[in-house]
Amino acid sequence: MADASALVLLECLVAGTTHRPGLRDYEPQLKPGQMLALQREADSAYDDWAVQVHTTAPDAMWLGYLPEGRNETIARLLDAGFPLSARLTHKAWEDDWLHLEIEVLLPTK
Repeated sequence: MADASALVLLECLVAGTTHRPGLRDYEPQLKPGQMLALQREADSAYDDWAVQVHTTAPDAMWLGYLPEGRNETIARLLDAGFPLSARLTHKAWEDDWLHLEIEVLLPTK
């Protein structure tokens, strides 16, 4: 679990969840409050600031991306070596779209 004093840098939805194979079957394992990992995708052909969102379990699942247009600062911090993580705050199905709300966190200690 993240330090309660972590600084919340961004609150957003995870983009692209409808394009992640196996996510519908994996979804019951996702729990609000669980920690998530962020991984830079610097070679993305679609977004210069692409940041992937993954679970941290041994059977890690790629959930999607930070939304384009809101990811540049986070990408720059990751590129500079800052130990950012994320936390799932809410999940819900809306038709075929898995709505995942997260917080991007910077530890303060």
